[in-house]
Amino acid sequence: MDDWNLPWEGGCRCGQVRFKVSVPPLLTMACHCTGCQRMTASAFSLSIAIPSVGFSILKGEPTIGGLHGAARHYFCPYCNSWMFTRLEGIEEFVNLRPTMLDDASWFAPFIETWTQEKLPWAKTPAIHSFETLPNYEDYAGLTEEYAKQASKPAFRSAD
Repeated sequence: MDDWNLPWEGGCRCGQVRFKVSVPPLLTMACHCTGCQRMTASAFSLSIAIPSVGFSILKGEPTIGGLHGAARHYFCPYCNSWMFTRLEGIEEFVNLRPTMLDDASWFAPFIETWTQEKLPWAKTPAIHSFETLPNYEDYAGLTEEYAKQASKPAFRSAD
């Protein structure tokens, strides 16, 4: 996993908020829930689980948008780009929107969630699909499998 070409940088559409990622991702995902469909005006949202210790804001101050509940969705206060999500009570990681990275060409979802709500035509290349969310105890195995897959040169298109 030494070849991730870290650190990565990225930002919102207008550039007023910038961030840096300095550690490899834990997992990549697509979420088909109707909430994500509405927040993205698309068929699903994409995210990368990044350990919090390796995620920092370089410029600007994101604001909370969306539902303001247990999932705190952070947006640029100017252009309203949905940048990342933090879950209340779970400080270990942040779910970053991969399209906010300066280069997201390597991204592919490893898992997809909430497939019971997906649009019939929506397809992803995810290896694992879940009708809702994986069981909490399944995440350790999924992140371990993702790390093994992600270390293979053919896994990431940027290699």
